[in-house]
Amino acid sequence: MGCDRGVSLETLNTALDQALDKIDQSRDAVIGLASIDKKNDEVALLALAEQQSWSLHFFSAAQLAQVEVPNPSAVVMKYMGTPAVAEAAAILAAQANMEDLLVEHKYRGVDGKNATVSIVKSLR
Repeated sequence: MGCDRGVSLETLNTALDQALDKIDQSRDAVIGLASIDKKNDEVALLALAEQQSWSLHFFSAAQLAQVEVPNPSAVVMKYMGTPAVAEAAAILAAQANMEDLLVEHKYRGVDGKNATVSIVKSLR
């Protein structure tokens, strides 16, 4: 997951559920969450992982930048130092490849904050 600083739990929940709906899956299919290490204190992200009892993995910008993604973002590069957070973090956490990417979903919540959810098939 990628998100704006100070995103609400409601925005993350909605973004996640919309992404899962796109691939006809439920939260039961989720193994864990992953993001950039700069989000390791993001309250809503930590709360989502805790509420669902999901593992939460963080990767550095350098690690994420090593993953080639189909949707690089100049804005993400400017602020995070990597062209992608959600796609790259999902791939690294699942020990998968770009071919395993099932969906990338962007959502702007009622709080005005953005969240991006990328889901990959886990090889584990």
